[in-house]
Amino acid sequence: MQKGKFITFEGSEGVGKSTNILLVKEHLEAKNIDLLLTREPGGTPLAETIRGLLLNKSSEDIDETCELLMVFAARAQHLNTVIVPALNKGQWVVCDRFTDSTYAYQGGGRGLDKNLISELEKVVQQGLVPDLTFYLDIDVSLGLSRAVARAELDRFECEKIDFFERVRFAYLERVKSGLLNKHYRLIDAGQELDLVQQDILTSLDEFIASLK
Repeated sequence: MQKGKFITFEGSEGVGKSTNILLVKEHLEAKNIDLLLTREPGGTPLAETIRGLLLNKSSEDIDETCELLMVFAARAQHLNTVIVPALNKGQWVVCDRFTDSTYAYQGGGRGLDKNLISELEKVVQQGLVPDLTFYLDIDVSLGLSRAVARAELDRFECEKIDFFERVRFAYLERVKSGLLNKHYRLIDAGQELDLVQQDILTSLDEFIASLK
């Protein structure tokens, strides 16, 4: 059986990941591709519990290294019980966030050592990386204004604007550095939605055509 493909969506607050993930889902299903939608942190009952601890505002501050380890603990459970089994069954997996988020938020935003993140990545992922990653890029101020209008802010969304500037810089550095950059697709999420979706579907169809 042919292994499934692993597609991830990345971006900071307000870029429209959820809307465009549903677009990709519908597009792939129209092509009779069996797929699974999931998210990080989360995707399993245990990982969703960790997600709640990471996102919910509480009276106890979370140590930055603790935060990083919680992210990878959730990822280990998610990978081994959901993502890898699905891929091995031939399903395509579309995931809202993956390890690029860790490099951006914990590496860029928090300033944690990228080498530490890399070591944890090796242990947890055992070489597994996405086949295709859409990075939705947007001006930080515009993205945050969208996030504020959408819903109550979570623990990360309450960070100051310079945190998100560092997150965006880390994302762009990763996408443009040449590190596995063949699987990245940089999408201007500041455009009108129809143009964003046109860019995504064009890139997706090019990816599918490359598999034939």
